[in-house]
Order: sequence, then C-alpha cells, then structure tokens
Amino acid sequence: MGNPFVHIELAADDVGAAKQFYSSIFDWKLQDSDMGGGMIYTMLGVGKGTGGGMMKKHMAQQPTAWLPYVEVADVNATLAKARSAGAQVVVERTEIGGGMGAFGVIVDPQGAGLGLWEAKKAAPARKAAPKKKPAAKKKAAPKKAKKKGRR
Repeated sequence: MGNPFVHIELAADDVGAAKQFYSSIFDWKLQDSDMGGGMIYTMLGVGKGTGGGMMKKHMAQQPTAWLPYVEVADVNATLAKARSAGAQVVVERTEIGGGMGAFGVIVDPQGAGLGLWEAKKAAPARKAAPKKKPAAKKKAAPKKAKKKGRR
C-alpha cells in the first residue's frame, strides 16, 4: 500500500495549554525535545496508531490546526506534482536535523493543508568482502634418504 499517513502535528500559539488539554482527555505520553534555536517539539507517544507532535506556530498567519503528514518517496517530486495539480506549496523541502528525513507542506485546491514526509533513506548495505579460502597446504616434498657415503 502506498503513501500512508505517518505523523500528525499540532501548531498552536500556546503549546502548554494544548498539552494540558490533550493530556487531560487522552492517554498520550508527551515528551519535549529541544530542536535548537529555542524550538521545543513535543512528541506524542500514542501507543498504537499514528503518533505526532506539538509545536509553537512558526508564523502569526499560520492557523492553529492539526496537520497530517503522508509518507512519500521524494518530497521534491511530490511537491512538483502537487503544484502542477493546483496545490499551493507553503513549505518547500526542508531537512530535519539529525538526518531523520525531510518534509514539505502543501495546501490543496480546496484549502486543506497536508504535510509530506520523506524518511531518511537507509545507507545501502555494504557487501562483505568475500571470504578468502585458506590456501591449500602444499604437501611436503618427500625427504631424500641420505646415502651412506664412503669416507
């Protein structure tokens, strides 16, 4: 099956209030992570199903809303397809620190936001060097019998 929903994220003005609200109604494990530059990202451990996170809005005009993310093989290629199908690209391909992957965000022609997630590609497995076969043991040359010599 292609392109599953893999993450959902809340952008809010007051993340503390959002954490208090959601933790009062759901059995979620909330874990803050310092992303650098003063950004704190709260991971949502939901048990089974699609997890997510909470963060402070990046821009004043950004709506307070949940944004689902769909896994894609290539964010740039998917952004190009979405653009040609009438979507507005609101976040171009952006790498996530720590080599986790990259994301982009679109708004579809009806106005719905959707995140795109490209997981970091695993490094190709290196082929192990073929094991060398032990060299065949050479048979020792037969010892020549010493001739009893004359003196």
